[in-house]
Amino acid sequence: MKEYKGLVEYLAKQVVTDPDAVAVEYRSEREGLTYYVTVAQGDVGKIIGKNGRVIAAIRHYVSAALGKQRKRAFVKVITE
Repeated sequence: MKEYKGLVEYLAKQVVTDPDAVAVEYRSEREGLTYYVTVAQGDVGKIIGKNGRVIAAIRHYVSAALGKQRKRAFVKVITE
């Protein structure tokens, strides 16, 4: 869902030091919506967070927002 792409992008930009490098793509799959987040190489650790807490919080927030529409959401960080 396109409107939630902006939500994922906003949350990711709040965490990283280079918000201009944040890019979010989404795909509708059989299980639900999957959002792919790409950040600058130096910000990968910040978006994942210590023990994965930051990305887990983003996933939880997005899942809660989409849960109202009875859809599942997944957020994945693309590391290159």
